[in-house]
Amino acid sequence: MNQFTPIPMPSPSGQQLKAARVAAGLSQVEAAELMGYPVQAGSRGGMQSRTWQALESDSDPRNMPGPIFAMFLLLTQQHPGYSLVDKNLLPQPEQPS
Repeated sequence: MNQFTPIPMPSPSGQQLKAARVAAGLSQVEAAELMGYPVQAGSRGGMQSRTWQALESDSDPRNMPGPIFAMFLLLTQQHPGYSLVDKNLLPQPEQPS
């Protein structure tokens, strides 16, 4: 049986999500594209993500799920305890001869 250590992954408030996005230097559209949220043409030209706007809004009841926020933090190198590692850069175990 596999055993794992649960990692706390709370949902962020709109303010926490916006702070993480701004710290990453991303626009709402760039952040939405990174995480696979829909992006559409805005009414004043340019692109927008209504979904991301709602997630950052304190007046909207929707919140980003905690595991998705954890992935956002990992992808933007902001996670407080973990980082992503390219397995191709890790030492390869020796193969038995």
